Amino acid sequence: MRHFLKLSDFSKDELLEMINLAIKIKKETKARKFVPYLEHQTLGMIFEKSSTRTRVSFEVGIYQLGGIGLFLSKNDLQLGRGEPLKDTARVISSMFDMIMIRTYEHSNLEEFASYSKVPVINGLSDSYHPVQLMADYLTMIELGKNNNPIVAYVGDGNNMAHSWLNLAAIMGFELRIATPKGYECDENIVQKAKELAKSSGAKLILINDPKEAIKGADVVTTDTWVSMGQEDEKEKRIKDFKGFMVDSSMMALAKKDAIFLHCLPAYRGYEVSEEVFEAHANEIFLEAENRLHAQKGIMVWLDKQRG
Repeated sequence: MRHFLKLSDFSKDELLEMINLAIKIKKETKARKFVPYLEHQTLGMIFEKSSTRTRVSFEVGIYQLGGIGLFLSKNDLQLGRGEPLKDTARVISSMFDMIMIRTYEHSNLEEFASYSKVPVINGLSDSYHPVQLMADYLTMIELGKNNNPIVAYVGDGNNMAHSWLNLAAIMGFELRIATPKGYECDENIVQKAKELAKSSGAKLILINDPKEAIKGADVVTTDTWVSMGQEDEKEKRIKDFKGFMVDSSMMALAKKDAIFLHCLPAYRGYEVSEEVFEAHANEIFLEAENRLHAQKGIMVWLDKQRG
């Protein structure tokens, strides 16, 4: 049995197997052919952090695969009343076929998975957002940007940046991450990614100059400067991130046919300008839709590992 907690738990071939399943299932879905790959199976969806796209994509996804999803907020569980996480994991995993968790601390996911009888999927943690990166890579493939691309990530050294590091290190492409000073990626995650990159040939560049990162890039991506739980830091972060908004002048430094990705929600006038967002809206909303299809590929792949 395998869990889906972070991309670095998988080989390049395994991630591509999931992506290829997603491509196959997406084609079937577009043709209105709903194959019950997970017929009568149940997906538990635990949300400590709320989300539009994560809930909708997983709930619709399991339904389209022939199963059913059950939404559980932190208020629906005994965790909020002091039940040990390991007890919740043992109880809930005896009643579901698969569990998705969107939480704060990544260590909670790891503990839950260690006691779970069924596969656990990371719907987001403070350290990683692997399902989003699978959707992003699927989008890059569909837009012809997966052949030795140069990817520029501009913004906070957060869970998205960490997951881009993992994806690049595994797939072997060039990734440039530009963060303001004091907002760099977690050094332990960086070092682990660099170790992976030695075998894949990936080039990982971490700098503090967004223009240098974007110059000649095939893919430009960013994320909100103020993630959930950081609202008290909003004013400070807006000041610290001055000069990091991806606007038209910055996008002009990328290749002429460069695409722009954003995991959403996007705050125009902060991490991205209105002009850039609307100019690349088709790419961004294709990326958003691909959360549905990428996650179906992940769920079907995990189910196959159980035999």
